[in-house]
Amino acid sequence: QVQLVESGGGVVQPGGSLRLSCAVTGFTAESYTIGWFRQAPGKEREGVSCISGSEGTTYYADSVKGRFTISRDNAQNTVSLLMDRLGPEDTAIYYCAASSRTESINTATFYGYHPSSLYDFWGQGTQVTVSS
Repeated sequence: QVQLVESGGGVVQPGGSLRLSCAVTGFTAESYTIGWFRQAPGKEREGVSCISGSEGTTYYADSVKGRFTISRDNAQNTVSLLMDRLGPEDTAIYYCAASSRTESINTATFYGYHPSSLYDFWGQGTQVTVSS
């Protein structure tokens, strides 16, 4: 049974950091592209970052580039998202998702798109709140 479970969310002050983790069971994370998405109240879901399973190719949305870092631990079958210099605009529910359509995702992200429709499996989400 494929399952993704996020952890690490919480409340942090502006300028602070958080590390989110996505634990994957039911398949080998290395064989899938794992993505992070977020959705704030009243806003559309945004594709924040992803890492391909085969080559470890990474993608970051412009809104987080230079502040967020995605990484994969194959031994633990987890994917992490380190978030630095957080601001109130980063407040959202963060989801991790998995997809076997690595080539399609690589093509999309090459052109600056990271559509959630290419992902097959989703976690339940973890809340991140940036507030003083």
